[in-house]
Amino acid sequence: MRVWLSLDMEGVAGVVDWDQCRPGNPAYALGCELLQAEVNAAIEGAMAGGATEIVLNDSHGRMANLDPRRIAGAAQYLSGRHKPLYMMQGLDDTFDAAFFIGYHGSISGRPSTLSHTYNPEVFTAARVNGREVGESGINALVAEHYRVPIALVSGDRVTWEETEPFAPGAVPVITKESITRGSALSLHPDESCRRIAAGARAAMAAVASGRVSLPGIARPAALELDLATTDMAEVATWARGAVRAGERTVRIEGEDLLGIFTSFVAVNYITRQAGGR
Repeated sequence: MRVWLSLDMEGVAGVVDWDQCRPGNPAYALGCELLQAEVNAAIEGAMAGGATEIVLNDSHGRMANLDPRRIAGAAQYLSGRHKPLYMMQGLDDTFDAAFFIGYHGSISGRPSTLSHTYNPEVFTAARVNGREVGESGINALVAEHYRVPIALVSGDRVTWEETEPFAPGAVPVITKESITRGSALSLHPDESCRRIAAGARAAMAAVASGRVSLPGIARPAALELDLATTDMAEVATWARGAVRAGERTVRIEGEDLLGIFTSFVAVNYITRQAGGR
């Protein structure tokens, strides 16, 4: 079985500060170390459960957060910025399962450590078919398009609660309990890795037995995005398919879920200029 894995950092046990997530800060090395251990645990668990090939898509920040020499299981590593499918680059219909590792909650939901929805300076909320979502729900558009179930999700409890509607039958691994956006009670890193490895193995068994379902996003689908300012909303309409649905809201809709997502990626990139990033 082929496994595709998207890795983020804010949902990793022990990561609670932006300095741990951004290059140039002394704490960043620790953040990368904690992330690498959790990703390797997911790889090792998946292989123990029958995975024959694993592709990693680095989805955090500059998207080059792992030491390629230390990646377990000879997994392939997709890294670097400006990917057409961003956090979902590399996924296609040849994969049997998708894993979301180190994910975090949405900017608009309950307190979740370092929560945001793609760009915290621009997006204040997102909805898929009326349901408020974070990055996991937006990314589920691509998983549904390629008919690949989301089988393993790791992060804090809020992350799982937001992802669960799009990952029926998936195995959750709660790495920490968020207290505020800047604090959490984390598992010990070794325990977090142990649970992720066990969860990955269980996820492979669930996929093999048909117990994990597709996200179930109905078509035609609509992705609504609330932006911080009206200027940003106007700039967002420069992307194909994005139309104003309110003073600070744009909507992208249609039958083509991949098309919706690629238009969203364009909105994400273009509004970084309006957002100062």
